[in-house]
Amino acid sequence: MRKVYVTGLGFATCLGLDAPSIVERLQTLRHGIVRHPAFDTPDVALKVAAPVPGFNVDGDDAEDWTFPDCLRFRLEQYRCLSPNVLYSCYSMVKAIEDAGLTEEEVSNPDTGIFTASAGSMQMIYANMHRLKTLGPKRCSPMAIVASIAGTLNFNLVARHKIQGSSTGMVSACASSGHAMGYAYDEIALGRQERMFVVGAEDFTADTVVPFGVMRVLSPQGNPDIASRPFDRDRDGFVATGGSVVMVLESEAAVKKRNANVYAEFKGWGQSTDGYHVAISHPEGAGLRRAMEKAMQSAGVSVDDVDYINAHATSTPIGDAAECQALKTVFGNALKAPVVSSTKALTGHALSLSSVMEASFSALAIRHGFMPGAAHLEHVDPVAQGLNLPRETLDEKPGIVLSNSSGFGGANVAVVLGAP
Repeated sequence: MRKVYVTGLGFATCLGLDAPSIVERLQTLRHGIVRHPAFDTPDVALKVAAPVPGFNVDGDDAEDWTFPDCLRFRLEQYRCLSPNVLYSCYSMVKAIEDAGLTEEEVSNPDTGIFTASAGSMQMIYANMHRLKTLGPKRCSPMAIVASIAGTLNFNLVARHKIQGSSTGMVSACASSGHAMGYAYDEIALGRQERMFVVGAEDFTADTVVPFGVMRVLSPQGNPDIASRPFDRDRDGFVATGGSVVMVLESEAAVKKRNANVYAEFKGWGQSTDGYHVAISHPEGAGLRRAMEKAMQSAGVSVDDVDYINAHATSTPIGDAAECQALKTVFGNALKAPVVSSTKALTGHALSLSSVMEASFSALAIRHGFMPGAAHLEHVDPVAQGLNLPRETLDEKPGIVLSNSSGFGGANVAVVLGAP
């Protein structure tokens, strides 16, 4: 198995659009959650959310959207866009710049792309409504391309002339974790030299409000306490969207171009609860197995792990299940790893969350810190015994574990290490 490294990151998140801004907010625990009345409907009262600065995707016509000046689209390309594609176009450009890649290094048979998204509920609804009310002749021929779960793949492959492996992953909130894991495999097994991993989600009412119907969103009106993983009084997650792109490269590719390295991607593991369509196993059995497999893949033990970026979304059931898994796996470790969930700062980004939080972990390795457990006032009894520092620690983690769980009991854990 060849070594794999993280060599570039691109961000369109509620914490900012560039690494320095995000590092500062992770270190100081300044969240990106705001009062957001646009999602407050008569039947589902949602008062807060975490928007992406610099973007406005209101309305169904992409030509009316606003976004950073570095992006340019031809007229026909607008018909292929959804909000998540727009975010990913930005983060892809920034990841390529950050990694220092040339057009030739992006577009060749040894460079591929794996994406993760739930598709665009906004564009599906808008296009189906137009189809039913105005008829097929008044619909865009690109409506499907701009709507379904593979839209990130379709657009980015065409936009950047990707020639290597490509596919889209759909496993709910574990999607970009699977994308990272399988991208790692492509490189470690010698099939590709370089992979882009892309996660992106819309930030629109059509995406967010249905989770309110499920009663899993926080009804809080105070942004400072709405997302509080592991807290006794947590009452649901806060919605966010955006995109993050991670560049993974083989050791040979890194040496060939003397590439900048954030961290080593050391391994990953996955498992399934086999328990419920939408609820985590109460003892976190599947997540426990995913963490154990990830550490085995990476060649590390529980005593080696310094920091865990937990999946914890701030829901009562999900956080409790992860606590049980963490205590089972790390209960006998010689030192208790630091545990926090950066969702306290960002809210929950659904299929984007895995690659976003792994990228935050890569930043923590490079800049030498471990984010604290923000907004944690009263530790839930089920979390007692976990190492949950309230403030960020100015200590460089040598080994980081980043967890993700999704509908259907999908679980992914990835291991990053200092290069």
